[in-house]
Amino acid sequence: MKKISIAVDGPSAAGKSSIAKIVAKRLDYIYIDTGAMYRCVGYYCLENNIDLKDEQAVSQALKQIKIEMDSNNHIFLNGQDVSQVIRQDQVSMSASVVSSYQVVRTFLVEQQRQMANVGGVILDGRDIGTVVLPNAELKIYQIASVDTRAKRRYLENQERGLTADLELIKKDIEQRDYQDMNRDISPLKQAEDAIVLDTSAMTLQEVVDAVLKLVEEKIKEV
Repeated sequence: MKKISIAVDGPSAAGKSSIAKIVAKRLDYIYIDTGAMYRCVGYYCLENNIDLKDEQAVSQALKQIKIEMDSNNHIFLNGQDVSQVIRQDQVSMSASVVSSYQVVRTFLVEQQRQMANVGGVILDGRDIGTVVLPNAELKIYQIASVDTRAKRRYLENQERGLTADLELIKKDIEQRDYQDMNRDISPLKQAEDAIVLDTSAMTLQEVVDAVLKLVEEKIKEV
């Protein structure tokens, strides 16, 4: 069966990564967690007391950052497994800040394109279909209500043993949405040829089935 490239975009906590990982496994595709790459940069800056508002300092930090991923969806920053710690809400906000810098986006987008060159890949993020892989065969714009996303993130944090305050998470998501949609560099937006998938009232399995059906239909077209 022909393998295609799949771009999944959407706001924070819309469940993009969870769906992309499952779909990748079902199709035997490579999953590239682009959001985790920005989280790694934000986490590195936090851990090394680098002022997130100082673009020059963040730019210099990139020289010290090496990001790797394995087939088990583990993310490594300079050899350290940071798969869990980069999911903290504080890191989420720092990722949004550093992703507004062109130098950071250029640095990571180039890496993402190189990873995607092999085909049979699924990437999720904010600007995959518009910037990273504008020629992706299938583009999905995955959305969900703020309340739904806050509840999902709340449960995820509880499962990871992280601090979970539902109202605070909701405010963080609203703030992240505003930052992502209004930044000057590659703002979050739906690609013109993307298929909108509202998962607010859908279970995880229902979303997976819907995406797999879209993939099957697209493969028949190409």
